Amino acid sequence: MSEYQYYEFRAVERPLSRDEMAELRATSSRATISPTGFVNEYHWGDLKGDPQAWMRRYFDAFVYSANWSTCRLVLRLPPGTLGRADVAPFQTPTLLSCEETRSGLVIDWSLEAGGDDERFCMEDGPGWMDRLLPVRDELLRGDLRALYLGWLAGVSMGDVDDDDMEPAVPAGLSRLTAAQQALAAFLEIDPDLLAAAAAGSAGQDAGLDDDSVETWIAGLPKKEMGLVLNMLLHGESQQAERRVKSAFRAWHKESGSSEPGNAGQRSVADLRVLATQAEAVRMKQQADEQLRRDEAARKQREAYLHSLAEKAEQCWSDMEQNALRATASSYDAVKRTMADLADAYALRGNTDHYQRLLRAFVDRHGKRAALMRRLISAGLWREPAG
Repeated sequence: MSEYQYYEFRAVERPLSRDEMAELRATSSRATISPTGFVNEYHWGDLKGDPQAWMRRYFDAFVYSANWSTCRLVLRLPPGTLGRADVAPFQTPTLLSCEETRSGLVIDWSLEAGGDDERFCMEDGPGWMDRLLPVRDELLRGDLRALYLGWLAGVSMGDVDDDDMEPAVPAGLSRLTAAQQALAAFLEIDPDLLAAAAAGSAGQDAGLDDDSVETWIAGLPKKEMGLVLNMLLHGESQQAERRVKSAFRAWHKESGSSEPGNAGQRSVADLRVLATQAEAVRMKQQADEQLRRDEAARKQREAYLHSLAEKAEQCWSDMEQNALRATASSYDAVKRTMADLADAYALRGNTDHYQRLLRAFVDRHGKRAALMRRLISAGLWREPAG
């Protein structure tokens, strides 16, 4: 297998300048470089630059994939949004980390040894950036589910000890966004482990469906409301949403209200047990669904065979004409119709009648060797002994 590496960087907060694009061009003559990004694939050699340094200086998002089962997502958030303390509870030894720089917080999800060999045998780098980039906006709005997914990927990959306790479970794990679902797939999170974790997560709108919102709003200082409106008017909707949600959650917690659906903090060992249970439930559901599909297919097949039996005379006539045409396709048509007729006669308990008609058909066309080979190979006719 030849080597394959895919690098894609994306600038979101501001476009690259001409000088910056020239600096990047000096590292690669083949890369696609624009004011909003850098893309290159390598089948030999490597990037002549430090992705971490590029993230600090030029870019807001980075996706990497290599066919030795390694992939990476890195996002930079502007200063004053999330901080290291927000990410720290979710960090793992190798899979999720962060770096606080003057240009913002750089969060790194890294899968070093993925298990989906078929995925990594393909050149699947293109496409991941567009699927994963919305995670950045979600983090800017205060949605921490992507951070929990990073920690959970560490659990899935054995990067976290069984005695460790999970971080606070964000609301809405059972209803991930499209970008979060893509991140779970990108990091190869065990779906049963994700289902187990989601069982301890409140609904995304937990605490918003009662009178608490109105109570909280009524007590907001006029200055705070003015600040939020000012942020909205200046196009800072993400910051405003993050500020409002954070303030409401803090008030909700201080008021003594509990979030529905929160199972409390669990150990990694607890999650693994729950994942085993979730797997059993999933397997049972799949088995039940397969039985349902099989039963539906059986009924559909029986309905078809009954309809075929009603026009059996026409079917024998059509097979006669196809046998006389003496072409490969017409012989194949005879074999298909004969197989269905055999089942139709058997369904109605007329197997003896079918056998008499079949012998008469073979008496007329038994010298057509290609046709007989088809009927014999399909088990529709057996050569007489001797």
